[in-house]
Amino acid sequence: MKYCSACGAPVRVGVPAGDDRPRFICDACVTVHYQNPKLIAGCIPVWEDRILLCKRAIEPRKGYWTLPAGFMELGETIAQAAEREAHEEANLKVAIGEIYTLFNLPHISQVYVFFRAQMLSPEFWAGAESLETRLFREDEIPWDDLSFETVHRTLQFFVEDRQRGEYVFRVQDIARDPRRMREQ
Repeated sequence: MKYCSACGAPVRVGVPAGDDRPRFICDACVTVHYQNPKLIAGCIPVWEDRILLCKRAIEPRKGYWTLPAGFMELGETIAQAAEREAHEEANLKVAIGEIYTLFNLPHISQVYVFFRAQMLSPEFWAGAESLETRLFREDEIPWDDLSFETVHRTLQFFVEDRQRGEYVFRVQDIARDPRRMREQ
């Protein structure tokens, strides 16, 4: 950030009085510009025994499979964001269920939340951000072609929990690991 979004004056980086970390500060209008993590909402859309995945049409990880998910917008709940993303990426109508996984990625300042979701009909098609959409049985999931670690872990947990017949909410931190291809 170079200029204040409130008044247009140049900003500087400093620790505001009473704070404990550097922030962008405008000395002209005394505005402190806070930067906070981005929230990403998604769901695991299920139809009968299959899970819907979308092949990404955009970077990062274009051409890799993902669960429908994206950045939360202002004025919506996290569940509404997950429902909207399912519609945008796969033209899906879903009933959003319980929160299933929550991942903190502090190295990129993102928090991912995935819900379990039931597809309301078997009709779907690729939206603007998807090259393809498809229903997969557990044994057909393209594990080596999944887009992100958050998607891989969510699907892995889901398959294990469905086989066990009990779904468990999980919260995990994902740290940067340069050896991982699916890193966010």
